[in-house]
Amino acid sequence: MRTDPFSDSLQFLIGQQPDQLVLGLFGWLFLALFWALLIGSIAIAVRNWQADPAQRTAAHLWTWIARTMMGAMWFQGALWKLPFPQSPGFAHWTGQIAEHAAFGWHRVLAAEVMLPLLPLFQAVAFFGEMGFAISLMLGFAVRLSSLLAMGFVVQLWLGLYRVDIEWPWLFWFMIFTLGWFIVHRAGRSLGLDALLLRENRLAPQAARWHALAS
Repeated sequence: MRTDPFSDSLQFLIGQQPDQLVLGLFGWLFLALFWALLIGSIAIAVRNWQADPAQRTAAHLWTWIARTMMGAMWFQGALWKLPFPQSPGFAHWTGQIAEHAAFGWHRVLAAEVMLPLLPLFQAVAFFGEMGFAISLMLGFAVRLSSLLAMGFVVQLWLGLYRVDIEWPWLFWFMIFTLGWFIVHRAGRSLGLDALLLRENRLAPQAARWHALAS
């Protein structure tokens, strides 16, 4: 049960939220991963700030904060897709898609494909969301991960459209933000994308791929 945003944030940062506690030892491992990503994000931002005067603007700083917070959101959201092979929360919300999706074909897909193959789709959702979190928090290949995340959110928007407790605009605010990350190349604002492009340490083929993804 939620209390207030400050207490809940603190509980998450020390590994005491229910989604973390239910995982036992793995909950502490994921907490360590989150802190590693957060500290890494800060360290990368500081290095960019020191090495490149062009990065020292309010716009780059705000983009970094927004990108890191969006990554933290995906990280926290991924945790309730655990434990494997089947999470009660994931099973519940997939069932909601089967019942409340905006279009009939989507409801049929959820009922006849997603629910029978729930462990597979749960794994895809977990690793996808964790990938978005890592990419956004570190600022690596942000354009690619944001594009994939937009598709993920569109599926949720349509799938949960007729659930009364969901606010459809919420999903569009996420889509708008992810689109902004793509257009403004948010990984190049105090992120690993900026660091790799400036230091040019990638092999030529990898550099070409990275330039497109970032």
